[in-house]
Amino acid sequence: MKVDFEVYLHIRYEAGMKNRLPPQHDPETAHALALAAELRVVAGRLIRRLREQADDGDLTTSQKSVVLHLDREGPATVTTLARALGMRPQSMGAIVSALQGAGLVEGAPDPADGRQTLLSLTPACRDMIATGRAARQDWLFRAIRSKLDRDEEEQLAGAVELLRRLADF
Repeated sequence: MKVDFEVYLHIRYEAGMKNRLPPQHDPETAHALALAAELRVVAGRLIRRLREQADDGDLTTSQKSVVLHLDREGPATVTTLARALGMRPQSMGAIVSALQGAGLVEGAPDPADGRQTLLSLTPACRDMIATGRAARQDWLFRAIRSKLDRDEEEQLAGAVELLRRLADF
């Protein structure tokens, strides 16, 4: 005996959507959901394209997170890095050790507590970061200039401000 049946699975994100009709009944919600989905896809594609533009020295995601944290926040101990990035100190120690071995991070005694080691980026790492950022910015500049006319550049400037507001949400 053969049985055919269909199963419908409806998943809806509830946070912030309470007291709203389902998207098929609320055009504004449906539009915002579609826009959010499209923005996520386009932003992901743009990020991947930007990542392709620079050599990050084959760093793992965790190693990149440590390097970027040290670049933004300045010198830190292994414990501070682990706490900031939500890792165990032992795991962070392994990441830092690999970065030191690659010549990207160096340690020095903490002037406030000689028992601690402050980690900072080496000049070679700072050069790698600057070169990567310049390559990504150059690619984006060339893409804007070759793909957009002046009016579209102005629209993009307005969109950047809107994206900034979303990022600060």
